[in-house]
Amino acid sequence: MLTINELTYYVGARSLYEKCSLFIKPKDKIGLIGLNGTGKSTLLKLIAGNLKPDSGNVSYPKDCTIGFLDQDLLSFRSKDNIRQVAMQAFEEVLTLEKEIEEVLQQMETKYEDALVDKLANLQERVERLGGYDMQARAEAVLEGMGFSTKDLDRPLEEFSGGWRMRVMLAKLLLQKPSLLMLDEPTNHLDLVSIQWLEGYLQSYENAFIVVSHDRYFLDNVTNKTVEVLNKQLYSYAGNYSFYETEKAAKAELQENAYKNQQKQIEQTSEFIDRFRYKSSKSKQVQSRVKMLEKIERVEPVTTKTPTVKFNFSTQQSAGKIVAKLSQVTKSYGPIQLLQEAQATIERGDKIALIGANGRGKSTLLRIIAGQEPVDQATIEMGHQVSTAFYAQHQLESLSLENNIFQELQTVDTKRSETDLRKIAGMFLFTKDDVYKKIKVLSGGEKSRVALAKVLLSQANFLLLDEPTNHLDMVSIDILAQTIQQYQGSCIVVSHDRHFVSQVANKIWYIEKQQIREYPGNYEAYEYWQQHEKATK
Repeated sequence: MLTINELTYYVGARSLYEKCSLFIKPKDKIGLIGLNGTGKSTLLKLIAGNLKPDSGNVSYPKDCTIGFLDQDLLSFRSKDNIRQVAMQAFEEVLTLEKEIEEVLQQMETKYEDALVDKLANLQERVERLGGYDMQARAEAVLEGMGFSTKDLDRPLEEFSGGWRMRVMLAKLLLQKPSLLMLDEPTNHLDLVSIQWLEGYLQSYENAFIVVSHDRYFLDNVTNKTVEVLNKQLYSYAGNYSFYETEKAAKAELQENAYKNQQKQIEQTSEFIDRFRYKSSKSKQVQSRVKMLEKIERVEPVTTKTPTVKFNFSTQQSAGKIVAKLSQVTKSYGPIQLLQEAQATIERGDKIALIGANGRGKSTLLRIIAGQEPVDQATIEMGHQVSTAFYAQHQLESLSLENNIFQELQTVDTKRSETDLRKIAGMFLFTKDDVYKKIKVLSGGEKSRVALAKVLLSQANFLLLDEPTNHLDMVSIDILAQTIQQYQGSCIVVSHDRHFVSQVANKIWYIEKQQIREYPGNYEAYEYWQQHEKATK
């Protein structure tokens, strides 16, 4: 259906892709993965025609349609209500409806057989295109994206960027292009909407490419994985878990082949050095020299996942009860989020606070951190509890003129340079990266710096609001390992199910303005939830 042939693309003097190729079939469900900065979003823009390759080409049939959801759509605004914006997906039907209206107006003054036939033909085309249920379909998709029925009549411009992105995603899904391309669609969705989108994509009739750092999502919707690595595209015939297994097996084979070849090279080199000046062995020596010159070198495996080898200690140990919440009541005007809610956090708790957007998860975290006014609440912090809070808005508090090394020093001036370099390295800032100024970092890089600062604080109670946003899979793995080894307690708000499954030993969710607790990990919670639904 679509072919990428010998594509090369430069950003300034740096090449992102060099003579890479890929073939996409009509039913391919592709997960596009790779480290941040490797060019995943750029590849989607090249396929969409928003960028032109320096050499090579992207080709597809004339009847192939491409739909592209990218971050640029965050800035789109309209005075139309969101139902009308979503229904713009049915452009052909809307045009036909205007023609029908014009014909009906003409028939009021002159009733002719030709107009009757034209009207019948137009109505038949509308029916064939599903025009008579397009409003119901648009509303179903919007509600799947998390909008309430009363939201559908609100103008698009009233919504925040993340919610506007949901509308644009709904519009794109309704268009059903031959190739659907989604760049980080789960960044703007809560867990309920992610699960709805998974169901939609599982039954999607055409091909799609999705860029995502959500492993659960990729496993549930894709049948092919394409990795961007070393300026090339590598295909694997399965979902993300298949890719991990297959890549590990290939890496093991490559490592063994590398070791065997190195042993052979070493033995051959020893022979050459030993008999180089012995005339009776000159032919054999020359033969081996030529063999070494011609040998096709096996590269060593260089893509091993980093592991955390640093202990983020706490300054002091907290008492058995870290915090006790009671009578927590919070509302925004007529919207009641919490009503006399209560909960207890104990030493060693790693709590994941999950659920739909708008239930008050981030608000609850700010209340516990003392950064949100409440209608009423009693919050008792335990003995020797010290708190550190991470949220996206705190990225703005980073000192733009500091470099990464200096920014980390602001938290702990007593740490040695070696320690700070180790910590920076854990968060993927290596060698001279530590001298990059904060002002030149990407959103994901700033997130990593802010997270490193929180962990360096030596607090024994962490509050982390969406810490995995803007992080790639390697960074998420590092953060998960760090929290697993962390000696204190924490509450994490996240919709990344893989991350939650790695770090949480308790699950919190807000239901009927109360804080509910499930005393187990995410897999057990999910199984329990499915069982609860099945028995209702």
